[in-house]
Amino acid sequence: MPFVSAPPSTVHYEVDGDGPGLVLVHGVGGDADRAFGNFVGHFSGDRTVVRPNLSGSGQTADHGGELTVDLLVGQVTAAARAAVDGRVDLFGFSMGAAIAAATAATHPELVRRLVLVGGVADTTGPRARFNFEFWRDLAATDFGLFKRFGTLQGFSAATLDGFGHEGLAKSLEDEWPPGVARQIDLASRIDIRDLLPRIQAPTLVIGLGCDQMAPVEQSRVLHTGIAGSRLVELDGDGHMDWFVRPDEVAGLTRKFITGASA
Repeated sequence: MPFVSAPPSTVHYEVDGDGPGLVLVHGVGGDADRAFGNFVGHFSGDRTVVRPNLSGSGQTADHGGELTVDLLVGQVTAAARAAVDGRVDLFGFSMGAAIAAATAATHPELVRRLVLVGGVADTTGPRARFNFEFWRDLAATDFGLFKRFGTLQGFSAATLDGFGHEGLAKSLEDEWPPGVARQIDLASRIDIRDLLPRIQAPTLVIGLGCDQMAPVEQSRVLHTGIAGSRLVELDGDGHMDWFVRPDEVAGLTRKFITGASA
């Protein structure tokens, strides 16, 4: 359970495996285990896999105020440099994809390759702002209802039916990070479009065709803004389906980070 200082934060992160560095960045309501528990094993056999807990998750501590993209970028870079000697491949999911992209833009010396899954570039538009403000209000009013709504938004209909009645009921027992409200607030005001042209690392963007949380159009914005990036769209997938079936995203990621020259 290592920690690293990233003023004004103390960042809690997890490290698994040994080899070239791969840093995994979670999104709203995620943490090192909740987002990547079914994913890390695909890489820890031959990679040093670093999973920082962003503010609001795990045991990471900060000033307790409003979160910013810059603050979370500092946490990602601190954990990466503490755990790995040299450049890393960077994988970001959801809001974590925006943080990963901003990290690659502002710290090009650190990032070798970049993978963005179900990501967002701009949440300031009417639909996105409306959605995240509804999350905020619902979480503050009845967190149990918020969890149920998040499950409905997060998974495709086919995946939800696959859980079955008992599986869906059990999913509501899942523990969410204590600082999710602060993460929702940041998610409602992200706009990294001006940073995208600064990204130098080869980039793979994976869009999720049935994504209600980060609509696939956001992945297209990321792809258009990052010169030379590659876009793959998984047509039937909801935002969090890959948590349950990580093989396809893991395979695309491994092929990308190992298949081209550094």
